[in-house]
Amino acid sequence: MITVDNLTYSYNKKTKLFNGLHLHLQAGKIYGLLGKNGAGKSTLMKIITGLLSPSEGTCLVNGLPPQQREKKFLEQLFFIPEECYLPPLTIEKFIAIYSPFYPRFSHATFTRYLEEFHINGDKELQQLSFGQKKKTVIAFALAANTQLLVMDEPTNGLDIPSKIQFRKIMAQANKADRIILLSTHQVRDVNDLVNSIIIMDNSSILLHEDKQHINDLLKFCYKQALVGQEDVLYEENTSNGTIVVCRNHGNVSTSLDVEILFNATLSNPTLISSIFNQ
Repeated sequence: MITVDNLTYSYNKKTKLFNGLHLHLQAGKIYGLLGKNGAGKSTLMKIITGLLSPSEGTCLVNGLPPQQREKKFLEQLFFIPEECYLPPLTIEKFIAIYSPFYPRFSHATFTRYLEEFHINGDKELQQLSFGQKKKTVIAFALAANTQLLVMDEPTNGLDIPSKIQFRKIMAQANKADRIILLSTHQVRDVNDLVNSIIIMDNSSILLHEDKQHINDLLKFCYKQALVGQEDVLYEENTSNGTIVVCRNHGNVSTSLDVEILFNATLSNPTLISSIFNQ
């Protein structure tokens, strides 16, 4: 479990990036962390992974303060940054050096994911393309079987077939004792993958809800499909027509569009947040 309570972080004495931030994440879920550039996503991930220390308040991962970087914390954490540095080694040598840091590392799982990503395990890491390097790191991260996996823009650099394979692999990787936190601008890449959505703006969390609860309270449909008077909260023109977000008074099951939800929340955060705080 990740518990962030009354968190404040400042890059300098004059400017507070976070001011009293609260966040609770449970194991067994894949969280989508969404926000515009500068919203505070990267800083929050760095605090959760121990790369930055809170100015005030607390952040605990399974009861441990990340900034202390204890061995029992680090061996249960894997963080994939947007741009991955890999040393000039063969994949085999890389595994031999780095896998011992992770007690639950599975060589069989790593080999299987490499095959699913169509990566030749005999290659030098420096011979791989950007996308191939990212897929190799993703395979390693999942094979490490850590309780916390944090990924910053994991689909950047992946072609369309690789993105499809990424979604399949990540769906398999969701375990009862694992928290997966994905930060991305490419919302549609993870639309059907995440269980819970966190939307940030201006260093604040505007929305943090499970997808099922969002579907219980909101309805997503095309405007021409509306019947009678609907409580429209947001609408957006697309090439296929106007998509609207309405209150779901009739318990109608619709397909949640995460990108539309994101735009609706940023357009009127007070209104959208109030629906979930009633």
